[in-house]
Amino acid sequence: MTVPHALMLAASDGGEASIAHVLLALMAIFVATKAFGEIARRFGQPAVLGELIAGVVLGGSVLGLVDASNTVIAAMSEIGVILLLFEIGLETDVRSLIKVGGAATMVAFAGVAMPLGAGFFGTEALGLARVPALICGAALCATSVGISARVLSEIGMLETSEGRVVLGAAVIDDIIGLVILAVVAGIVEGGAVSVPRIARISGVAVVFVVLAVGIGSRVAPPVFRVAEKIRASGGLGLIAIAFAFLLAWLAHLAGSAMIIGAFAAGLVLHDLPQAGDLRESTTRIGHFFVPIFFASVGAAVDLRALFNGDALLVGAVLIGVGVAGKVLAGYAPWWFKGDKLLVGVAMVPRGEVGLIFAQMGLATGGIDAGLFGAIMLMVLVTTFVTPPALSRRAAVVHGRRKPEQPGIGDLVAGQSRQTKSR
Repeated sequence: MTVPHALMLAASDGGEASIAHVLLALMAIFVATKAFGEIARRFGQPAVLGELIAGVVLGGSVLGLVDASNTVIAAMSEIGVILLLFEIGLETDVRSLIKVGGAATMVAFAGVAMPLGAGFFGTEALGLARVPALICGAALCATSVGISARVLSEIGMLETSEGRVVLGAAVIDDIIGLVILAVVAGIVEGGAVSVPRIARISGVAVVFVVLAVGIGSRVAPPVFRVAEKIRASGGLGLIAIAFAFLLAWLAHLAGSAMIIGAFAAGLVLHDLPQAGDLRESTTRIGHFFVPIFFASVGAAVDLRALFNGDALLVGAVLIGVGVAGKVLAGYAPWWFKGDKLLVGVAMVPRGEVGLIFAQMGLATGGIDAGLFGAIMLMVLVTTFVTPPALSRRAAVVHGRRKPEQPGIGDLVAGQSRQTKSR
C-alpha cells in the first residue's frame, strides 16, 4: 500500500488525533501550494497549476498527507471556493460586458454550446451514463478568466480588440457556467434529466442573481457607509465576506448553488466606493482558504484510477473537444475584424469553474475517481498548452499587422504616450 495508513485513519479519529492531522495537512498544503505555485510561475504557467499538482502529491496517490474527504478540510475547501467566486464577482463590471458588444456574447455562447454538446454526446458514445456524461460536458464550458487575463497581459494584448473580446466572453461564459453548474447539481441530486427540470433550475439561478443584484445594489451602499465607520481593524472586509456568506446561504435556500450567491454578492459590491478595500481584504483572507480548495481538488485525484484505458480515453476525448470547441468559438462572430484564431486560442484554458464541476460531481457521486481524474487531466492540459500557443499566435499577429491598424496600433500608441509622459 502506497498510502501511509495511519495518516488516513487519523482523518476519521476524534479528539486530538483528528485536530493534529488537520494541522499537519494545513501545514503541508500551505507550504506545498506556495512552493509548487512558484515553480509553475517560473516555468511560465499559472500558479493554480502548481497548487493542483501540490494537491496530487499530498493526496492519497502519493504522500497521503491530505485526505480531501476529511470533514474539516472539506468545509475549508467549500469556504475557499465561495471566497474565490466572491472575488471573481468583485472583479466583474456588468457594464463592461455590455460595452464589448455582440462579438464577446457570440464567442461566449458558442464556446459554451459546442464543448458542452460535443463533450456530452462524445462521452455518452463511449458508454458513459447520462448524468456522468453531462458532468463531463459541463466541465468544458467555462474559460478561466484569470489565466486568460494574465497571458494576454504578459504578451501585451490585454487592451487590444481581441483582448477585450476574450475577457468579455470569458466573464460571460463563467456566468453561464455557474448557471449550468446549478442545473447540473440539481440534476445530480434528483437523478433526472428533463427539459422542465432544467428550465426550472436555470430560472431559479437567473432570477436569484437578478434579484440579488437589483435589491443588493440598493441595500449595500448605506450598509457599507455605516460599516466604514467601524474602526476595528479588518471590520469592513469581514462584513463584506459576511454579506457573501449570506447570499450564498440564501442561494442554497432558493434551491441554487451557493457559489451563485457568492458571485452575485461580488457583483453587488463591485461598484461601491469601498470596493478596492473589499477586494484587498477578501484576497488576504482568500490566501488562506483558496489554496485549500485547489489542493483538495488535487488530493482527490486517484492516479491509479486515472491511468487505465477507459479514463485516459475519456480524458483524450475531453481534451480534443475542449480545445476544438473553444478555438471554433473564436470564429463565431463572423463580422469581427480582429484575429479570430487568437481569440479562440485565448479561450482554451479551463480553470476554477471546471474544477468546481469536477469536485461537485465527485462529492455527489455523479462521477467516479476515474472520470474525476479525466476531467482534471483536461483542465491541466488545456491550461498548460494555452500560454505557449497564445504567445506564438500573438507573435504572428504582431508580425503581420501594421502599427496603425486597430488593436495593436492602439496599444503601441498608448505605450508611446505613456513613455513620453514619463
